[in-house]
Amino acid sequence: MAHAWHMATSTASADSRALADSRTLADSRALADSRRHELASFLRSRRERISPEQVGLPPTGRRRTPGLRREEVALLAAVGVTWYTWLEQGRPIQVSAQVLDSVARTLLLDRNERAHLFALAGAEDPTPVYDCPTVTPAVRLLLEQINPMAAAVVNRRYDIVAYNRAYKMIVGDLDAMPFEERNVLWLAFTDSYFSSVLVDRDEARASIVARFRAGLADHGSERVWTELLDRLCQVSPEFEALWARHEVEGLGNGMKRFLIPGAGLLRFDYTNLWLGPNGGTRLITYTPADEETRAQMELFDSGEADGQTGGDGHVGESGQAGERGQAGEGGQAGQRHREVTAEREV
Repeated sequence: MAHAWHMATSTASADSRALADSRTLADSRALADSRRHELASFLRSRRERISPEQVGLPPTGRRRTPGLRREEVALLAAVGVTWYTWLEQGRPIQVSAQVLDSVARTLLLDRNERAHLFALAGAEDPTPVYDCPTVTPAVRLLLEQINPMAAAVVNRRYDIVAYNRAYKMIVGDLDAMPFEERNVLWLAFTDSYFSSVLVDRDEARASIVARFRAGLADHGSERVWTELLDRLCQVSPEFEALWARHEVEGLGNGMKRFLIPGAGLLRFDYTNLWLGPNGGTRLITYTPADEETRAQMELFDSGEADGQTGGDGHVGESGQAGERGQAGEGGQAGQRHREVTAEREV
């Protein structure tokens, strides 16, 4: 009886798993079908808005339908007419990134439309376009005015693009650091002031590695991302071990605690405020979570905190001139760094 009951239970469990797997497969197929149909509609709408004259074709008089014909798009994109027709019909065919690139150029897609095309096709853009990093005067003014609350502009790769005076109390003297070390990941896993004062270090390290991995999924072909990954694996066994766990985590808000020499235990609620539509570069503010922390930040701002000075009040920027009107340490290196890290967005 017991054996028969065990066999029946095992069979029921197997049937349940098979049913769950079939539902998952059905959901995946439905999602793929939906994306193909959306891709087909998107391509058709972009094709119909372009006149032959816009792409260098001779005018052919009145047309029954607006825009280019499918065979004209196929000719200009150097792909087969049948293949492109199937693509617009939403058929399940394989699409390479090179072909999508050619179609995007033929249809005169702007960068947002191009990104949408590759997203619908489930392909990685071989030539992604990014905004050049700039910290606007409005953002610089905000960083200055938000003192004595610590704040910094950080991009998706965790480069510290700009920061205010109060931020240096919890991170250290960023002005004295090389530009390539002004990165939250680097500071968290190396022998830095930031790492030494961060109280919940193990938890914070695991979280930031998981978030970095999630971000890398969209930037895996970019050299600046992979170079940072290689440097971190070489310098920190702790980072390498966490990276091997393959954990992923989304960006969010929370609390951080710092044990600052001469000030004691400080508690902050940190908040991400995105500065652009792509969810990359953001302004991170550290709001005092209690009165003791608020009082210590005000003392630091006035230059009266033990072992700390308020500084000259400038807003620091990685590789850009601060409020003092000087390029800062390593100006030429900063220019080279800006050219390499053109993926930063503000």
